[in-house]
Amino acid sequence: MNKKPLILVTNDDGINAPGLRALIKIMSGIGEVFVVAPDSPQSAMGHAITINSILHCKKIKSDNINTIEYSCSGTPADCVKLAINEILDRKPDICVSGINHGSNSSINVVYSGTMSAAIEAGIQGVPAIGFSLLDFKWNADFKPFKNYIKKITLEVINNPTHKNLILNVNLPKLKENQIKGIKICRQANTTWLEKFDKRSNPMGEKYYWLTGTFLNNDNGIDTDEWALDNNYISIVPTQFDLTDHNMIQTLKKWDL
Repeated sequence: MNKKPLILVTNDDGINAPGLRALIKIMSGIGEVFVVAPDSPQSAMGHAITINSILHCKKIKSDNINTIEYSCSGTPADCVKLAINEILDRKPDICVSGINHGSNSSINVVYSGTMSAAIEAGIQGVPAIGFSLLDFKWNADFKPFKNYIKKITLEVINNPTHKNLILNVNLPKLKENQIKGIKICRQANTTWLEKFDKRSNPMGEKYYWLTGTFLNNDNGIDTDEWALDNNYISIVPTQFDLTDHNMIQTLKKWDL
């Protein structure tokens, strides 16, 4: 008899985030769930790892009797490293990260703790998915996406040919009957027009608060931003190889 798939669940919003709780519940209907998540919010941490201080990781009581949960003092990438290399007794069949409260589409993937956890799993040879909902509210409604999340996860589990597979899945803020379906996309060419709000504290010391305006420079209809704007769930296959392969031959022509 085949064992149930072992599913590693993590996030960047923290162990108590409603998005994580929703994802655990969905995954418990698919396989054996093992959770290692940050003990506090770690949004926009990118692929940071802890090297200058110790890590704490403790087992906590789970809402689900069939789920094992650990709370970790580190970053999302730390959580995945610890889970795969130290805590688990076998490699998970898949890692799912999220459900993030807020978008991780286009350029946001670079800064995302949610996606960095998924990318770390991919580096470790574990297929991974990062799920994000375009709703920053703590009480966001994840129910319309339950069946889609389950379907995408099962497809990855049932097609284990690519152990480094990483999917960036973004969910538009919609009711279930408004979702048109799923689009396989490329990452849109976007950027942030960043500004710093400079202020002074009562002691006269300056401090800065990062703000910005999101700019979509891409008119393509095959992008994640287009899909989300047109009521589709976007899936972007992502990789950790940052080599600009198209530039290799150009650089070879330089006088270096």
